[in-house]
Amino acid sequence: MSTAPTTTTAGAARPAPVSKSAESAMPATARVPSRIRGERPTGRVPFGRLVHVELRKMLDTRAGRWLLIGIAAIIAVALTIMFFDNGGDHPYGLYLQATTMPMALILPVVGILAVTSEWSQRTALVTFGLEPRRPRVAWAKTVAALLVGVAAFALSLVLAGIAHQSAITFRGIPADWSVEGLVLLGAGAYVLLGMAQGLAFGMLLKNTPAAIVLFFVLPTAWSILGAMVSWLQDAAVWLDLNQTMNPLFEGSLTGEQWAHLGTSVAAWVLAPLAVGIWRLTRAEVK
Repeated sequence: MSTAPTTTTAGAARPAPVSKSAESAMPATARVPSRIRGERPTGRVPFGRLVHVELRKMLDTRAGRWLLIGIAAIIAVALTIMFFDNGGDHPYGLYLQATTMPMALILPVVGILAVTSEWSQRTALVTFGLEPRRPRVAWAKTVAALLVGVAAFALSLVLAGIAHQSAITFRGIPADWSVEGLVLLGAGAYVLLGMAQGLAFGMLLKNTPAAIVLFFVLPTAWSILGAMVSWLQDAAVWLDLNQTMNPLFEGSLTGEQWAHLGTSVAAWVLAPLAVGIWRLTRAEVK
């Protein structure tokens, strides 16, 4: 039982102490929780965990899964056509092109969605609330996109090898596994640069339709103008990424061609990515 209320010397009433029997009769929600034992976490979120979360945002969503299913379907159709065309008599390099081209063209959309979904679905407040250091989130998205690109390129190598070996075994074609190192470098760079460029456009615009449309329209329009307009042809040699990457697939690059490639990569990938990260760190979260 509780005792009667007591008064202080100033005459103000103070609550009487509660007995153990009355305390035990209180509902569990009304009890004051005891202090949690152990040390409180004071460090920041590990960067590896941020990368893992961004990978899940890219792949473990409905849009991401359907994009991957679409890429797989296109690759399967392309390899099937090559398997029956000309008796499947194609070198490994052509099978590799059939697997890398769909990935390089469509996979960047996954990188775009990984950024723009934060703003279109209003989850940026949660993301930056859990990790207020926005540059770390931006770099985690970049690393996750590049990891997806590396995994996609490795998978394309395996699928091309399986298709070529199947043609050797079942169609009786002669084996031709010869691929120059620069060709492999070009195929891998095509996939990775596409992922980085898609991520950059997503950070720049933070709007899914606008980022996807401009990602496909701007480079294509520039390539067409550079080929048709005479006074733009000299600039296109330096700034048309599709044109500057062609020598990689041919297996030979001169010093001047390396300079052309570096300039176009800086203009279409590095500069948009830098500006996109800057905008992401300063955009208002609603």
